[in-house]
Amino acid sequence: MSGPVALRSERLLRFFEGAFRRQFAGSFCALRLARWGEPDAPLGRPLIVLANHPGWWDGVLVLLATRSLFPDRSSFVPMDAVALQKYGFLRRLGAFGVEQHSPRGARHFLATAKEVLADPRHLLWVNAPGRFADVRERPVPLAPGILRLPRLAPEAVILPLAVEYTHWTEKRGEALMAFGPPVEATDEEGLRTALTAVMDRLAADAISRDPARFRVVIGGGRGMGGIYGLWQRLRFAPEHDPSAREG
Repeated sequence: MSGPVALRSERLLRFFEGAFRRQFAGSFCALRLARWGEPDAPLGRPLIVLANHPGWWDGVLVLLATRSLFPDRSSFVPMDAVALQKYGFLRRLGAFGVEQHSPRGARHFLATAKEVLADPRHLLWVNAPGRFADVRERPVPLAPGILRLPRLAPEAVILPLAVEYTHWTEKRGEALMAFGPPVEATDEEGLRTALTAVMDRLAADAISRDPARFRVVIGGGRGMGGIYGLWQRLRFAPEHDPSAREG
């Protein structure tokens, strides 16, 4: 089977971007990026986004965030090979399968990552734990293959990315994200420290429930919906917390 670079289809990406945006709007008020956590991605070098992996929505977030924040880069993401068999169309969106918990799977992941990172216009999204992990888990887990990426692509730059899903004052949730400063890919010791730091700082902003600390990358649904939503609209605006209103 062809590799992910050959299989990736820009036409299908545009189609699924619209579908995923609608799906996202049904469950979230917004995708919010911390104002201090804008991505600093040097041009002319391949990019690795090293993210935590808190939940199911991460896959949707990868596509939406890439299209909004890195429009000039082609994005690729590893995922469990068994799951990819069920959703084969994802191969056309830049996903490639990785066999879990096996030396063969690790070798395939590293070989494919090397192919992707050979082009400075490419972006490789990697879930650091290699599994779902609660945002409060410490030390932040790193899958064994992650620590081999710096040696595999020393010219690449790593951006740590923290993601959280939470609820504030609305029926729908909030998807929060923030990037940390670039980490040189040759710095293995700093990977866990960098990711932990950005996760901790984003957690503080999530606890604050202050939307002014974020900018909206993608708007979603608002208000409560249903009979309760109708009752709220008859009484006052559906945003219960005035500070949550977007300007």
